[in-house]
Amino acid sequence: MPVHYAIYKEQRLVISTGLGRLTFAEVKEHQNQLLTDPEFNPEFNQLLDLSAVMDMDLSIDEAKMAARRPMFSPASRRAVLATRPAIYGMGRLLGAHHELAEGGSLVGIFYDLPSALEWLGLDSLPR
Repeated sequence: MPVHYAIYKEQRLVISTGLGRLTFAEVKEHQNQLLTDPEFNPEFNQLLDLSAVMDMDLSIDEAKMAARRPMFSPASRRAVLATRPAIYGMGRLLGAHHELAEGGSLVGIFYDLPSALEWLGLDSLPR
């Protein structure tokens, strides 16, 4: 599966990592997996690492649906790491739709990991 995740309870963090080409079905499946994982807590923050994603095959309507699906609490911070301009742009689109959704959390889009971690209040990635 092109999206993997790890939950770090002590750091109150979910790290989701995308690989290759992501489709709407894969994004939706990732969301479903998180929501049914007993370790998942919607109060946690998220690092969505898209640095290894080459392409996102989502229509604007699909991006809107994925971004507006309630997953995290309004107090959560979600950092999107995207190193390719097209993926960064899609991250901004997703972030805008998410923040406009009822109960949306804060979303930051970043080109580099240190900036994303700083925004999440972390010094380094959990081990």
